[in-house]
Amino acid sequence: MAAAVICQLSLSGSAGASTSAATAKTATTVATGAIAPNSANELDCNGWSHKYQAVAKEAGALCTDPVKILNGKRTRFTDNGWYIGHDEPSVKFISSQPGSGNTMAYVMKLPRDPKAPPTANGRVVDYAQLSLAPWFGLPICDPKSYPQNPCKPDSDTNTGLGAPSDAGSAFMELQLYPPGFTPPWTDAVSCSATKWCAALTIDSLACNFNFVTCNNNCIEPVNFSFLQTNGVPTGPPSPQLANAHTFTPNRHTLMFSPGDVIVASILDPGQGLTAVIRDLTTHRTGFVTASAANGFMNTNIADCSGTPFTFHAEYSTAKQQNQVPWAALEGGVLMQQEIGHGEVCNSVTNKDPAVNPAGATGYTDPNTYDTCMGGAEGPSAKGEGPCTSAGCQNATTQGPNGPVACPTTDPASGALCEFADGFCFKKGTRTAFIDGSPVTEVSRANECFQFRFQNGDLDYDGQSYLPDWPNGSRNFPTSFQYVGPFQSNGRAYPQIQFETDAAGSENLCNVMTGVGCTAPPISAKFYPFWSLSPQSSALGTHASRCVWNFGNDQPNTIRDFGKDAQYGAPNLARYGGTLISPVQANPQFSDGCKI
Repeated sequence: MAAAVICQLSLSGSAGASTSAATAKTATTVATGAIAPNSANELDCNGWSHKYQAVAKEAGALCTDPVKILNGKRTRFTDNGWYIGHDEPSVKFISSQPGSGNTMAYVMKLPRDPKAPPTANGRVVDYAQLSLAPWFGLPICDPKSYPQNPCKPDSDTNTGLGAPSDAGSAFMELQLYPPGFTPPWTDAVSCSATKWCAALTIDSLACNFNFVTCNNNCIEPVNFSFLQTNGVPTGPPSPQLANAHTFTPNRHTLMFSPGDVIVASILDPGQGLTAVIRDLTTHRTGFVTASAANGFMNTNIADCSGTPFTFHAEYSTAKQQNQVPWAALEGGVLMQQEIGHGEVCNSVTNKDPAVNPAGATGYTDPNTYDTCMGGAEGPSAKGEGPCTSAGCQNATTQGPNGPVACPTTDPASGALCEFADGFCFKKGTRTAFIDGSPVTEVSRANECFQFRFQNGDLDYDGQSYLPDWPNGSRNFPTSFQYVGPFQSNGRAYPQIQFETDAAGSENLCNVMTGVGCTAPPISAKFYPFWSLSPQSSALGTHASRCVWNFGNDQPNTIRDFGKDAQYGAPNLARYGGTLISPVQANPQFSDGCKI
């Protein structure tokens, strides 16, 4: 089918959402008064609030990568002393067409994992071990987010480049979760042992301009909902009221199989920003609308209370300057892969049960561990951890030739160290509990995800930084294949930039000067990249001769843009922890890929 037809189909139908770019929208609140937070919630999605417990405590893996702005200079951000950076290689899509900043559709084919199970030596790898959340991003209006200013939805009158008058801005991610390692976000990453799922997240920041005032009890509140076949969240999506059911899929959660072709759409009708996924293989659809009627809220910086709120996109266009001022990535309309989590092991040790939150309610997993033993580093290797109230043992950080000892044992010091490998799981099934009732969880391998005491593999020796990515080998998963995004008129975005915020987490990177800020990180053996390969119908769109891939070169790759060199150089004018390329023509619809 033609690209315009795909866009028309994917931006209408089951969600019941209008696609008219001319529809007038206002970011309205429902006059029900302030909603007091529960004692356990998602007011700090990083999990480090001193006042509230986190329902899903994964050290920022679920969140946006923020920066701190001091006197106009961006630098690394810490949450109550904990560093919470990310590694997110991305493609940013640029267009001056009205509506390109709020209405779009991506067509993609999901990876298939190898038939053989993952191995402890890393020679057979599943996708969840490489990227725990491929996602699509967009700036969102939130007048109660940094810098606490009004925001006019779908309007280029908003600015986001660091001025005192910037609009209040949040960061939306439409995230996809690979199978194999359950449950999602309470301590692992998957909805199912065998199927993919997806969720909409909206991250805000409880600070005012130049970070003069922040509320560290609710510093990065997140709204979260799975995409559902009936559009109804599984539990309260708001930061204030989120509970274990918010992060637990149910029978209405849209699931899709490896190898399915899906269309992911983001649109912004009057009833609220809406994410839709249509599975063209099974003909099933899931969606969610980020509305007050669905339980979404924004957060009062003064007391962390919530107000029911209907979210909308921030900008009309996807111009290069239309950004979220407090985010490390320069998004934008983004296509991204969340990497830097995943280390396979011969065994795991140092049991450290997950209790989220403490008490009789919530999610409890008695069989989680802190430390990876053996694995791709060799069967005798000993990983990081355990961590106790006295500090963390065997903590490491990035060195010039590989991991070196961390200068501190205190994970709340702000140091860029890997303090422990957890959450870690033994291969097989285990029993956990939701509100006291038993549930069965699964792990396809002895695996650690490195997001309990820091967000990521900060010594750069895990699976994301080895050449274990899709390359045509039957021992590795197949690549994600993408076509698009397409604007509401069916046309492609004419320009792109490659970028990554990896360097912000690198111990050897000086974000003020750019020295040591590299992709791949110094001492990493590999860094995945974006490429193009021919595909005769471009997943049925007939809009291009090529599909985007992510990982390593494929057997039929025709362009890889210099591999990891594609990410360009540190952007010292904005933030040296982000590498970004010059603006260039969208190669998927030019040169040898153009029909």
